[in-house]
Amino acid sequence: MQLASRMALALLFFAGVAFLPDLIAVGPTGASTDLRLGSLLAEGSALAFAVAFAGGVLTSLTPCVYPLIPITVSIFGARQASRREAMLLSALYVLGIAAMYSALGVGAALTGAAFGSVMQNPWVIGFVALVLVAMAASMFGAFELRLPGSWQARLSTVGGTGRAGSFGMGLVSGIIAAPCTGPVLAAALAFVAAKGSVTFGFGIMFAYALGMGLLFFLIGTFSVSLPKSGPWMDTVKSLFGVALLAAAGVFAKDLVPGVRPLFSAAGWAALAAGGVAALGVLLGALHGSFHGPALRRLGKGAAVALLVGAIVYAAGAANARARSRAAEGLTWLPTLEQGIALARAEGRPLIVDFWADWCVACKELDRIAWADARVRDAASRFVAVKLDGTEGDDWFVDLAERYGVVGMPTVLFIDAKGREVPERVQSAIPADEMLERLASVDGACDAPRPTPPPAGALACVTRW
Repeated sequence: MQLASRMALALLFFAGVAFLPDLIAVGPTGASTDLRLGSLLAEGSALAFAVAFAGGVLTSLTPCVYPLIPITVSIFGARQASRREAMLLSALYVLGIAAMYSALGVGAALTGAAFGSVMQNPWVIGFVALVLVAMAASMFGAFELRLPGSWQARLSTVGGTGRAGSFGMGLVSGIIAAPCTGPVLAAALAFVAAKGSVTFGFGIMFAYALGMGLLFFLIGTFSVSLPKSGPWMDTVKSLFGVALLAAAGVFAKDLVPGVRPLFSAAGWAALAAGGVAALGVLLGALHGSFHGPALRRLGKGAAVALLVGAIVYAAGAANARARSRAAEGLTWLPTLEQGIALARAEGRPLIVDFWADWCVACKELDRIAWADARVRDAASRFVAVKLDGTEGDDWFVDLAERYGVVGMPTVLFIDAKGREVPERVQSAIPADEMLERLASVDGACDAPRPTPPPAGALACVTRW
């Protein structure tokens, strides 16, 4: 790669690493809200299925899905097949994704528990991070990631194994994409768990999965052949390898104890990360090779480490800035006992926010609602409590069961008389909607209730 091209890529990565994490949603997800899916579900609107489909399409453009594209192309495109055959196998691939998420919806309906969303559980995220690292190693040439020869032969003839293999690969892709499901999936699962309808749970998750599989269907159907390989292909593979390693690092950084304080919320942190990323590109993270003399391989490894580390640090710094903004002006108490005691003593209403550090939708709620100056001002008259379920401690599980919390985030509002108002926040709602919720708390339990009550609404329950 010529020096001019390396310089251009270095500048591009500097800008992307320094500024992009603050412009997009913090964390793996690419959607900044749940697209009002929670509200539409509560209203019983058929539009909720269209929104779920749109949320799936957005998920397909997020970091943990996009790196799967070259592998999908290599499996469906690196063979001589008719358009009809490619369409059939691609449809089975998408149905595999749909089966994964539909099963999740049915499970939530049957058990009444989407607690924390299984697909964003730390163990699941850790597994996905390991898979992404293995895929990145394949991109860098450590081994060839391909189906067994017998499977590839069957794929060419659209035989039984080919169809089963396509469906199975779809199931795996659904798992890989799990950490990117974010607010849309969290809102859907929480509502499905509360509603308890298997048919509804299957339908809404099937619509979501079809949206997520749309991109793969188009790729598998129309990319029936790959361009000829050349030196440019090594750069592209290195780019995807870096993307996969960075995605794994972003997911795993919150799972390692003691790492969070290392990320600075200062403005210089992002610029420094951008500079390190540019240095990694210049030193050969994209154009270098892991083949050849030991010194060359060592240089390539160091350059990749600089670039990936810079991307991960920039994401962590963006998270730190988001937490800093969310904490300004609103004091959160760490235990419910403290909150109830203070609210009763001062005759103030109470906010109880059930959250977890691995919950993407919880971070979105902090970023788009609790960090808003208007919301902080309106919430200042409340006693505010944040209950951290990151570690799944027994006390948190007991409180969640006592208060009927089936997913996170879940925000309860309790008026000054100790009564929980009927409607909860169970998704990453925008600031304007949060303002309406805060303003309606005082009279919510005194106003006449419609019969029957809206879906998902509770009767006013005395909490102290």
